[in-house]
Amino acid sequence: MSATQFDTPDTGIDVPDDLTSAESKLVYLFLTATDGASIDELHDALDIRKISLFPVLRTLTERDVIAREGAIYVPSAS
Repeated sequence: MSATQFDTPDTGIDVPDDLTSAESKLVYLFLTATDGASIDELHDALDIRKISLFPVLRTLTERDVIAREGAIYVPSAS
């Protein structure tokens, strides 16, 4: 999987190229920066409605970009 590198002073997080929606990129970046979060934490931090987060999280999980560990979503180790 190729990725886009953002060269900023405070982060070197690679965003997978196949993430095209702004919400999926935002959720991925947040989970990577925080080492994981629950749906409530994502909702509170990103101000995205929970009903909108569920399909984003499902897609990211199906693409093996993130994983679910109980109630917490975390970046995949791959």
